[in-house]
Amino acid sequence: MRATLFLITVGFGAAACQPNTTRPSFTPLPEAAGTEIRLSIPEATRHLAEALRADSIPPRKVQLRDGYIETAWFEAGSGRVVRGRRAVGPGVVRVRAWADPARPGSSQLTVETLYRPLLDPSLPDRELEREVARDHPVAVKVEAVLRELVKRFGGAPDQVEAKPTGPEERVDGE
Repeated sequence: MRATLFLITVGFGAAACQPNTTRPSFTPLPEAAGTEIRLSIPEATRHLAEALRADSIPPRKVQLRDGYIETAWFEAGSGRVVRGRRAVGPGVVRVRAWADPARPGSSQLTVETLYRPLLDPSLPDRELEREVARDHPVAVKVEAVLRELVKRFGGAPDQVEAKPTGPEERVDGE
């Protein structure tokens, strides 16, 4: 009886604690573009996906709940999807975006624009991916999309000059 109760408890505990996510296990590259926007994660993800699509960057995967967007590998000039072994060089890119919690009511958008300089079957795909240059045509589009979203929905509040947190100075000389 005791063993059965233990197994039932463990079973319910395991079922209740399922960290299912469609996000990849890795984080964005440090060079990725990013900004804060005053929208919830699902709304920020939806508006970013719509803005990318409108700017000829078609998302293949949009996960509103997880705040994740991904395109297929595509030619930077034409927007045509590239499959298989041809997805190499700075002319063929992939865009990934993450929406993470920021301040209450805001999300931090991080968008990476990637290319693969070479193909090496002995390495995991992620190790071959590099951020494109800031002046790359797709990176310029991504930056413009982020600026437009901040302009439309608002971004991080302006930095307010911090007041000193030390003890106050006494005026009366005590």
